[in-house]
Amino acid sequence: MTSTVKIGPHLVGGGERPFVVAEMSGNHNGDLARALAIVDAVAASGAHALKLQTYRPDTITIDVDTPAFRISGGHELWGGQNLYRLYEQAHTPYEWHGPIFARARERGLTVFSSPFDPTAVELLEELDAPAYKIASSELVDLPLIRLVAGTGKPLVISTGMATVAEIDAAVRTAREAGAGGIVLLACTASYPAPPADSNLRRIPVLADLFGVPVGLSDHTPGIGVPVASVALGACFIEKHVTLDRADGGVDSDFSLDPAELAALVVESQRAYAALGGTRVGPTPAEREGLRFRRSLWVVEDVRAGDPVTARNVRSIRPAGGLPPVQIDTVLGRTFTVDVPRGTPLSWDLI
Repeated sequence: MTSTVKIGPHLVGGGERPFVVAEMSGNHNGDLARALAIVDAVAASGAHALKLQTYRPDTITIDVDTPAFRISGGHELWGGQNLYRLYEQAHTPYEWHGPIFARARERGLTVFSSPFDPTAVELLEELDAPAYKIASSELVDLPLIRLVAGTGKPLVISTGMATVAEIDAAVRTAREAGAGGIVLLACTASYPAPPADSNLRRIPVLADLFGVPVGLSDHTPGIGVPVASVALGACFIEKHVTLDRADGGVDSDFSLDPAELAALVVESQRAYAALGGTRVGPTPAEREGLRFRRSLWVVEDVRAGDPVTARNVRSIRPAGGLPPVQIDTVLGRTFTVDVPRGTPLSWDLI
């Protein structure tokens, strides 16, 4: 059993219901009012937390337009785009963080972010972020992980693209630097991600290898993959969210709308409740159903001395009579007493 990690008031880990996190990313479309409306929609959905990404274009890349700084032309969403321009469009301005954090807390949401450089960590510490997320591409930036872990806050680390050795290095670095708990997220770092690439069976493998809670950062369409992940032990589910995919935006194609996010909250909780235990046998909820199993009943009025036949004794619902397997044993015997129709067959009657 892996340990639990506390993020705000929420316990994340084995034995706890799935922690559902809505990622705003660039779906504010450059409008603070829209960003705050997303916060309200996330709160209304029943999700537990809101996550941001804290960077400026200059803190995540540089303004150079050579092929190395452009996304491959075949990319489904951002093909051919220059990194600097994309991040300029998608980033959440530092001055918006205070109002967004305040609105989220007013609405009862836990709110935290992915920092990408020391200035982001400084800002988020000023806002008293309760945890930090390390994005998949930053998993190999061990100095950044060391800095973030040094806050003593929990770290949530996405593992998209990473090898076991790279994950091990990140986890070791975070532990040695004093992280207040670690959660790993299985992740397929493609946008959108094909469900067939989700490899959810790696979730228990990561939990066994590293002894930490494991969840899912998911970029597939819909909620089927994250709900399925709960059956493999995912205790943390992160999905991008937008007000309406039709409004566009850098991440809108693989984001949930508010109704879908609400459905994810409900269905992930149902999936968790459905896990139950390993006992095979009737449950308390099936107690009434046991009364209506089949058994042998007398289905015609009979008199003492009448033979038992397939006409006057049958296997029917409810329970109460001899087990149906005894039918071959009782056929051909005789009734010892008069028996009215609707009597459960028992040995003392034949």
